[in-house]
Amino acid sequence: MTKKPSVALIGAGAMGGALFRGWIGAGSIDVKSSAIFDPGAPEEIVQLAQTDGVPVNPSDAGGFDVVVVAVKPQMAAKVLPSYADAVEGAVLLSVMAGTSVATLSTLMPNVKKFVRAMPNLPAAIGKGATGLYATDGVSDGERQNVEKLMDAVGLSVWVEHEKDIDLVTAVSGSGPAYFFLLAEALADAGAAVGLDPETAKRLAEATLAGAGALMAADGRSAGEIRKAVTSPGGTTAAALEILDGDEKAIRKLMKDAVAAAARRAGELAG
Repeated sequence: MTKKPSVALIGAGAMGGALFRGWIGAGSIDVKSSAIFDPGAPEEIVQLAQTDGVPVNPSDAGGFDVVVVAVKPQMAAKVLPSYADAVEGAVLLSVMAGTSVATLSTLMPNVKKFVRAMPNLPAAIGKGATGLYATDGVSDGERQNVEKLMDAVGLSVWVEHEKDIDLVTAVSGSGPAYFFLLAEALADAGAAVGLDPETAKRLAEATLAGAGALMAADGRSAGEIRKAVTSPGGTTAAALEILDGDEKAIRKLMKDAVAAAARRAGELAG
């Protein structure tokens, strides 16, 4: 049996809490040798930790395989240096957006192994998509530990270069908002052709959720499913001719949008 990693979680807020619930649910960590560090940890997380025997804010802890940093980026400079002993010898896995390895190295100079993760909002319900980048010192076994931790809240994929995290941010990190906007626009369009606005809203949102669930369950690519449900000369074909006909309107808009998000991610990361 593969040894489960011992994990220190620094920050048990929205993302940190989601990760911890995922780890406990999937049995991903060695609970006896793991710990949570967060003076303001939500009561739900504290109770879950206590039930499974995970110490919360122990006074003397170290020797972890992975230290997961899930604090707000603007709090990193204040919070992280106080955990220098806990991270000694561990892989530091950061889920802080826009915080580079160079910045992490400055805050935690005794750390030699870094992984940056870019999860997205659906990770909170175990349906996330996460991009991962590791520095050269991280071994294959340590990568596997990290991947298991992030797989507990959805899909995870590795990228080769740190700058690729900005591209992940533009696609999956910000991506949920693109689909939420599409649902909004579809609801507005439904109201514009005569549906009751609330009815249009409910139909649009349920359609988005159902389409995603179908794609996850079907196994075919989005393009394959789209073609399968588009009858020649039918209603869907008429609509797609506007969105994806000769003008390729939606593809052009999406390329511009993702490029803009990637540029901004790079600017924020410094």
